[in-house]
Amino acid sequence: MNPQLHRIHMGPAICAADLSDGSERGEYVCQDYILRKLGRPHRSINLMYCYYPLDKGWPGRASVVHASPDISFAWDFPYDDYFPYTGGKGGDLDSEVFRQMQDIRAHGQDVTLTLTMDPHVSDDHLIAIAEDLRPYGRLMLRLNHEATGNWFSFNKRCSYQEVADFFVHASTMIRAHAPNVQTIICMGGIEDPDSSEIVKEQEFAQTIPAADIWSVDKYMALHWGWPYDTAEPGGSSHSRSSYAQTYALTHRSYLRFTQLNGGVPKPMMMSEFNADGDVTGPYAQCDMVDGFFRLVKEEKEPWLSAITFYQFRDRGRLGLETEDPNNKNVGIEQPILHTYKKWLHDDLFLPVITDCGTAALPATLRWGGAEDAEGLAMTIHFEGNPHFCELVFDDDGNYMLELNGTWFHKAPNTKFVDLMPAFFEKPLQAACDLTLRLFAPPASGKNDLTLPDGLQNAYAAVSALPALRILYTPVEASCD
Repeated sequence: MNPQLHRIHMGPAICAADLSDGSERGEYVCQDYILRKLGRPHRSINLMYCYYPLDKGWPGRASVVHASPDISFAWDFPYDDYFPYTGGKGGDLDSEVFRQMQDIRAHGQDVTLTLTMDPHVSDDHLIAIAEDLRPYGRLMLRLNHEATGNWFSFNKRCSYQEVADFFVHASTMIRAHAPNVQTIICMGGIEDPDSSEIVKEQEFAQTIPAADIWSVDKYMALHWGWPYDTAEPGGSSHSRSSYAQTYALTHRSYLRFTQLNGGVPKPMMMSEFNADGDVTGPYAQCDMVDGFFRLVKEEKEPWLSAITFYQFRDRGRLGLETEDPNNKNVGIEQPILHTYKKWLHDDLFLPVITDCGTAALPATLRWGGAEDAEGLAMTIHFEGNPHFCELVFDDDGNYMLELNGTWFHKAPNTKFVDLMPAFFEKPLQAACDLTLRLFAPPASGKNDLTLPDGLQNAYAAVSALPALRILYTPVEASCD
């Protein structure tokens, strides 16, 4: 394959699409599976962890080490029932959370780490966490999210003022030791349509200039009593609002955050977003998510920088898939998966790819992250819809490839990539030219910190192109 090469740059979408993967309600699903189901990578994948190293039973999971028949609410354990963050002071850097972060970054996505934490930990714990996160590029840390609520353990141990003070201090400490990390303040925002102030504004106003990113979690419908009761008409453990009201309150929260920051805006995201199928059923869930995304797309002055859909696979009805109760490793597609996939491939959520001129091999590609990466592009002529379209590689590079709107991952030990899924949902109707794009995120998921700019960037050398095989008929003609 010897087409003309172009150097390309991948930059931010109008609104980034992020996805939560694993939580107290579901297990982590590997990125190869998610990529195949949805057809493109996300900007970032959100992981949900907790850090209570001073507690009895740590680092066991709360629902295991503190199991009790008296528990009647998801957050009634002594500490939060997320997966335990097993890094930090004296931690294990080869444990599950780090393997997941490596999986995410090797697939061309950034990491968002949601971490609930005991505000009483000392600075040496914060410094250790910062050191943990240094190799993982442009990582976002959502520390003690939903901070104006009353359900997480950190809110039960401290006053709201203490929670806010801890966020400011922890953000400063972590960024000082890991400048590649951006902190996210996630709180209630404006929740009352008749109020002009955010929830607990007096206590949390200081967190707005201290954070790099502002955030709210908004569920248009939610059954918070799950899994200890069933949402039924007239019940008191669930709620539902309109997608229009959810959009309006989120926008008003952003405007108030900006006012409290002296009129200076910062990126605003929704770190958890969905409509709970426990309340709406599967079809209204699709309608509500679709309606909200339509409002985002119709916005004449875009202000929302990212939306994190919660989540990929869920034991309840907050997932694109539900977990098969017979086998936690099996997912059951829900109608919302197809609604979400349609929007995921909409221009609203697609990263902007810019042609930067001709290129030649060998070439060095820079990976700064899902919103700042340099790659290669080549034009391929197709005579029609292919019967076979595949790439054969001679090198051990780790690549993300895109053709006809579908993305593929080539791992270092992989030599063959079948590109035919790019045509299953979008078959070619006539001869045309398509662009094959190639990016090289770090194979290990980690940056080389010995490089001068290793905190922010990873590099890969490409010396040769893969061999391309295209056939327009079956290998053997029909015998009929």
